Amino acid sequence: MIAVSYLKSKLSKEETIRNIDKSDADLIHVDLMDGLYVEEKNFTIEEVLIDLKNTTKPLDIHLMVKEPLNYLKDLITLNNIWMITFHLDSTSNIEETIKFIKDNYIKVGIAVNPDESLDIIYPYINKIDYVLIMSVYPGKGGQKFIPEVVNKIKELQDKNIYIGIDGGINEETVKYLKDLRVDNIISGSFVCLSDDMNASINKLKEK
Repeated sequence: MIAVSYLKSKLSKEETIRNIDKSDADLIHVDLMDGLYVEEKNFTIEEVLIDLKNTTKPLDIHLMVKEPLNYLKDLITLNNIWMITFHLDSTSNIEETIKFIKDNYIKVGIAVNPDESLDIIYPYINKIDYVLIMSVYPGKGGQKFIPEVVNKIKELQDKNIYIGIDGGINEETVKYLKDLRVDNIISGSFVCLSDDMNASINKLKEK
């Protein structure tokens, strides 16, 4: 699957979301940053709910916020969420966060930063659906892909879990994923800063 993030775009946020929703993308990727877990702050929860209320594609939500539980009750009012991913070190209530997401029939993911070992997710691997490998450091769009993280994807190949990768993905860096099982590829700048969103999405799908 290709999930497109609207974090950086040539168009307005509203127009970008509409275009992704009508595109060949499989998912809309939603980055939510609070300025606490990461330095950047982008959208309020109220903005997210307004921006996405009329979308039809499944939503792939990545929470880069302190205490995700504080956001979840509002987020689940959106009826097209496929996945919610959070960072283990963002919460003091890991088990409760996982349970809340699962109890609302939404897939739950854990994100692993470039400098983190996969060891952090193994205590929870039987309770989650998805591991998101960060190929940049969370917080800012437009960073360069960190190729070393591909080793983590290789380590997950025999695990019964969805695998995603997020950060610096374009038609060149996607080649690092050749012959590997990756279920969800997230791309933002490459797609949304291009002149032809669908052409960029389909380049990723082809490669």
